[in-house]
Amino acid sequence: MRRRGGAALQAVAPLAAVFFVFAPITARAQSPAPARHPVTVEDFLSLHVVSDPQLSPDGKSVAFTITTPSLEQNKNVGRIWLVGADGANAREATNIQGSEHAPRWSPDGRVLAFLAKGDSNDQVWRMPAPGGTPTRVTAVPTGISDFYWSPDGRALYVVTDLKWPAHQEIDARNDGQPTDARIWTDLFYRHWTDWRAGLRQHVLRVPLAESGDTAGPPVDVTPLDRDVPTLALGGADVAFSPSGDEMAVVYNPDSVVATSTNNDIFVMAPDGSGRHAITTSHANDHSPTFSPDGRTIAYLAMRTPGFEADRQEIVLYDRASGRRRSLTPSWMLSPSTLTWTPDGHALMVEVEERGTNVLYRIDVPSGRRTRLVAGGVNTSLQLAPAGGGMVFLRQSGNRPAELWHAALDGSGAAPLTHVNDSALAALDLPPVEPFGFVGAHGDSVFGWTMKPPGFDRSKRYPLIYLIHGGPQGAWLDEWHARWNYAMFAARGYVIAAVNFHGSTGYGQRFTNSISRHWGGAPYTDLMKGLDVVAALPYVDRNRMGAAGASYGGYMIYWLAGHTDRFKALVAHDGVFNTRSMFGSTEELWFPTHEFGGTPLSPSARALLERWSPSNFIDRWSTPMLIVHSQQDFRVDVSEGYQAFTALELRHVPGKFLYFPDEGHWVVKPRNRRLWWGTVLDWLDTYLAPASATSAAPSVARPR
Repeated sequence: MRRRGGAALQAVAPLAAVFFVFAPITARAQSPAPARHPVTVEDFLSLHVVSDPQLSPDGKSVAFTITTPSLEQNKNVGRIWLVGADGANAREATNIQGSEHAPRWSPDGRVLAFLAKGDSNDQVWRMPAPGGTPTRVTAVPTGISDFYWSPDGRALYVVTDLKWPAHQEIDARNDGQPTDARIWTDLFYRHWTDWRAGLRQHVLRVPLAESGDTAGPPVDVTPLDRDVPTLALGGADVAFSPSGDEMAVVYNPDSVVATSTNNDIFVMAPDGSGRHAITTSHANDHSPTFSPDGRTIAYLAMRTPGFEADRQEIVLYDRASGRRRSLTPSWMLSPSTLTWTPDGHALMVEVEERGTNVLYRIDVPSGRRTRLVAGGVNTSLQLAPAGGGMVFLRQSGNRPAELWHAALDGSGAAPLTHVNDSALAALDLPPVEPFGFVGAHGDSVFGWTMKPPGFDRSKRYPLIYLIHGGPQGAWLDEWHARWNYAMFAARGYVIAAVNFHGSTGYGQRFTNSISRHWGGAPYTDLMKGLDVVAALPYVDRNRMGAAGASYGGYMIYWLAGHTDRFKALVAHDGVFNTRSMFGSTEELWFPTHEFGGTPLSPSARALLERWSPSNFIDRWSTPMLIVHSQQDFRVDVSEGYQAFTALELRHVPGKFLYFPDEGHWVVKPRNRRLWWGTVLDWLDTYLAPASATSAAPSVARPR
């Protein structure tokens, strides 16, 4: 159901130039700062989201997106911004009606293209790099989800959906008149929030004239009965050789992709001819990237077919000999992105490590690893040409992402933007703090805590215990867009979040341990972790609640049948009945791996029954809020319906928050406001955070 310690970051004061950036958004007050207050829902939704930095080819400018939730429009509105690589001359570059994202520089750096809806669906727009009036380039009827410049700048390669035979059958039978009906004849007919029946995602080449206008109709360079690039479990899955005479794409060649994680990498000419596979493993191979000299393709590879959370290795494919070798054969962590250094002597990678996201350099061909930037969550790495440094996004549990820059060796790291500084200056945002304990199997287990604003050690506070999804996921030191630690802490709660067995970033053996043991070691870890935080002198163990989504929602249902230590529970998009979830999810490879087979197998049926929370509803007694959405195709809304029925049959206080227009996550601003208000009020009802007390509580024992 997923998608996702080290040296301290060197603290360096930012360059003087950065202090005047974003005047319209972050003008610095001259008067004394007001007293800080806990973050509210309104504060949270007013913060800007910085994303997708793109360095210009000369390394002198950075294009990026600032997205702001709009309650009035009930959508997240993006704008393209530009800032000098030294932090100077920041400005909003676009302001088209609608929303903009995905800025991409032309190879010569003279044009900045991006995606924007305008008055229709997403199309490619362009503008002169120094600034000017944007003009629309494409008019693809089905819209564009992503795009790439050809290395010579003479074409765009756009990713779009095309009608395939099932959809054409509907048109033929209905005389072309529109209908919402769908026909499908195989699995993977829906994905996340999209109905895929009768559609194929393909790459189209759009030729460009000298003027920048299109020079002809788009041409499908991937005319296959497959989604190209892959819809699931991929990464950066379209790449071009430095000379521009070849391109690599990733797709799943299997006939039934709903049961397969077999992505492979194919190399072909820019017109789609000569396509051939360079990987043949039945596991997931993706994210190809050509070395600067074009002789090597590096990519990410898993070894276990059917397992979406296997360890990812960096593999080097030699173009001349066809030989390949792993650059990280013994590293138990999983790199998530690859970027060649300009000299081709190393790869820069992002790696999840012990609740953080770290930037590493890995030398080629030795495989020597050097940790460059650690602490918090560091992503979206971009390298300047000729070793001129790097730009990346950095965030932490009490600070949203901003652009940072550093030298290529990680030194001199400092913020490049201060988009949210003025808003954050008014907020009391405590830091997250790590803790650890001995969990199941005698293994070390780690997690995070956060104290409430205005913390008084002489008082006892109620606890909110957060449980992450995945299940192969992790709580990171990040400003979470949905399960934000500070938002819970602001209501007067101590927050604890444990990275139990199955979590990522602690080695592959630890990650693998949850498969076929959903309610085993993870539950043990959670109870042991709860013992640790409940024993803190400032935690009231009589007022503890738990909340989680996806697998975290599953664990909320499991907790309801196995312990009475919590006074209130919140389950978001959780798995209630493992058997019914198997038959209604869109990604069959996931439950097949997690439970050792399909329900056709007696052993898999036994595990599905053993670990199904639905078999323990006779023990449910804890008040529970259930949140589920109609467009969640990963964990069907019927799971929430069944759980609510169980609450009602047990006469346990329950509440259902239903979103007809959301998927596995809640993203629309008005729905996010409703989500936070409903969840926090539900917890307040049973945990009463305003009445923090110094009275010594009694101990509630697990059943």
